[in-house]
Amino acid sequence: MLGTYLPIIVLLGVAIAFGLGSVVLSSLIGEKKVTPVKVAPYECGIDPVGTARERFSIKFYLIAMLFILFDIEAVFLYPWAILYKKLGLFGLVEMGLFIIILFVGYIYVWKKGALEWE
Repeated sequence: MLGTYLPIIVLLGVAIAFGLGSVVLSSLIGEKKVTPVKVAPYECGIDPVGTARERFSIKFYLIAMLFILFDIEAVFLYPWAILYKKLGLFGLVEMGLFIIILFVGYIYVWKKGALEWE
C-alpha cells in the first residue's frame, strides 16, 4: 500500500526541499545592500504620486464587484457551449433563461447609475 504513495511522497519531499533550499541559499548568498532605490515604492516605472492611505470612492469597488459578477457568470457559458448538442432544447431554454436573468440584472444596474463613472 505504501508503495503506491511512495512516488507522491518523494515528489512532495523534493518540492519542499527545493523551496526551502532556494529561500535559505538566497538569504545566505544574496547581497544585502539596502539602497534608497531598492526600498522606494514602485509604481509602473514612475515616481508614486500621493500616499497609499488615500480613500477610494465606493464607485470603484461597486464597478469591480459588478465586473467580477458578470465575468463569473460569463464563465458558465463555456460548459454550455461544449455540451450544446447533448443538452438539446432543454439546454437552450435553460441558457436562454440564464441570459435573460443576467440581462435583467445588467439593465437594473444600468438604471441605478452604478455604471456611471463620475
